[in-house]
Amino acid sequence: MISRGLSLLKIVHRSNQSKAAANLRSVRLSHSGHIYRNIGMAEEKKWVYAAEFFGGIMWWWILWHFWHDFGHIIGEFPYSDPSKWTDEELGIPPDDYPEPAIRIL
Repeated sequence: MISRGLSLLKIVHRSNQSKAAANLRSVRLSHSGHIYRNIGMAEEKKWVYAAEFFGGIMWWWILWHFWHDFGHIIGEFPYSDPSKWTDEELGIPPDDYPEPAIRIL
């Protein structure tokens, strides 16, 4: 069991190495400085902080308006009373409407 497990781990390790190498290939040979999916490169801290700041402002804006101006979400018009709707508006046929014939095959 242990020998099979070790060989399985070796196969998984080799497949992960080949995937990592495939992600770092150059997109176009004419642009030697550009690398597609460069995994190891970290973003500058100022851009991370700016993205977090603007993301925070966006969520504040959304939640503020959900709480204080929810009429845009649920509608600004009064909801009609369903007890005053007619049968025709509800799609209910009249009482003298003939029953449909039941066909049994």
